[in-house]
Amino acid sequence: MLCITLMKPKPNSSIVQRRERRLQWQYPEGMKVLAEYWLATSDPAVITIAEADDAGVIRKAMEHWDDVFDYNVFPAITAEQGLAAARREFATARASSI
Repeated sequence: MLCITLMKPKPNSSIVQRRERRLQWQYPEGMKVLAEYWLATSDPAVITIAEADDAGVIRKAMEHWDDVFDYNVFPAITAEQGLAAARREFATARASSI
């Protein structure tokens, strides 16, 4: 499962607090991080793109940040996967209209 996480700092947290924690923190086993971006904006401030076979692994990772970030996790597919699905749907619709 591919997931995109968007994180926005909570008002009561500081950038120093968030950076110090990130320096010490590791992603949990079973979560493969494809990309992590810390942006020069606050909404979102962090974008993570990760894969995991179990959604619980992603929840476990995000729970560690509950006190300093509000976050949203979105399931996603790659462009290639989306295009392949669109081609299958188009082919099915075309075949049924004949």
